[in-house]
Amino acid sequence: MRTRLLPLLIVLMAAVLLALGVPLAVSLAAAQQQKVVVDRIDDTAYFAAIARPGADTTSGPRDELRILSRELERYYDVYGIRAGVFLPNDTPLANGPTTWFLPETGEVRDAFEESLLSRRSHDPKQVWPWQRGRLVIASPVIRDGDVVAVVVTDSPTGQMRSRILHGWLIIGAGLTAAMLVAVGAALRLTGWVLRPVRVLDATTHAIASGRLKSRVAVASGPPELRRLARSFNEMADNVEDVLEQQRAFVADASHQLRNPLAALLLRIELLAFELPEGNEEIASVQGEGKRLAQVLDDLLDLALAEHAEADLRLTDVGALATERVAAWSPTAEAKGVRLVGDCPPTTAWADPIALSSALDAVIDNAVKFTPEGERVEVTVASNGSTSTIVVTDNGPGLTDEELARIGDRFWRSGRHQNVKGSGLGLSISRVLLAAAGGSISYGRHEPHGLRVTVTVPRSGPTS
Repeated sequence: MRTRLLPLLIVLMAAVLLALGVPLAVSLAAAQQQKVVVDRIDDTAYFAAIARPGADTTSGPRDELRILSRELERYYDVYGIRAGVFLPNDTPLANGPTTWFLPETGEVRDAFEESLLSRRSHDPKQVWPWQRGRLVIASPVIRDGDVVAVVVTDSPTGQMRSRILHGWLIIGAGLTAAMLVAVGAALRLTGWVLRPVRVLDATTHAIASGRLKSRVAVASGPPELRRLARSFNEMADNVEDVLEQQRAFVADASHQLRNPLAALLLRIELLAFELPEGNEEIASVQGEGKRLAQVLDDLLDLALAEHAEADLRLTDVGALATERVAAWSPTAEAKGVRLVGDCPPTTAWADPIALSSALDAVIDNAVKFTPEGERVEVTVASNGSTSTIVVTDNGPGLTDEELARIGDRFWRSGRHQNVKGSGLGLSISRVLLAAAGGSISYGRHEPHGLRVTVTVPRSGPTS
């Protein structure tokens, strides 16, 4: 979420800074040019005042014209600005440098023509730092309401453009500093806002993984998120209470039903002595009673498994699988099934008791449904992050629909209803493995049979 929120904040802040910086840069450029234009206007007014006495004819007072020529030449030498006083017929009264005359076209000609209409030329267009333009200012010399001459200045813009660029660099540096400050503030702000969200996400994942005691700290963050964290903790407490009540009910019910059921089975046994030997009805009742007792035992095991905390430790999965294969080999041999194992040493983080119970349930199922003369294989492997124990059999296997349901509580395939079992063994295995961070999955084993994969993590538990 931070990677999505932070760019949005940065873009918005950049847009605000640009909205402030661009007009400021334009205003700075306009102010610098206006300052130059005002200076040129003052200069043309000064030259016009000197030129007015001698601007009547070319035969006017020679002293004023000589003074004007010296001023214009000195003006050019000092500032590099071309300036001249021209009669309406383009004849120069004085100019600096003396080689500068009115061009036939261009900005100078346009300004000169405009001043002949008894008004100062318009301010030139804005010159930007990347342009090599010139500033042309023309002012009329008016006597008795008539334009008798025009003062024209043609200024280079190099220094002005340098000042504009320098100002822009200062503005850019300020905007960059402001952007860095804004990014730092955005990082702190998003961290402050999203920290409770990250904690809430991690706690939700922990609860979904079975760690129901996990809770969210409500000490930081905006008030709305702190209130959400408190509400989440209350919800988690209620859910934990409901699950605890459910587990307690299942455990208590299973435990309380065992005594009456044991008494009932004992009475059935006594009744069987009074009936003829081999009575099918009494044998059926005894079988159903024993199956009910097994279901109650499995329910109690399931309730205890859901309630127990995993005792994680670094375990040699290969050695544990080898031990379970050896323990189940006599049962497999009695059924005519060959149980083999390929269990190289490999370590993983697991609850040894829970993993052993899960393997017992898986191997029991594999041996139970494998026909005589076939084999069951137990294989241990590992990669960088997990270790796996794969149990494959050559039994009848399951259909796609049955594979989707295997492991559900009390579910048994319709083809195997006559096989002893309660349908809770694999459910208990899944609960035991999940409590320790492991998992169990099912698939087909070619050409026929079932493939069960038990996965446990190789990385240690994190706080």
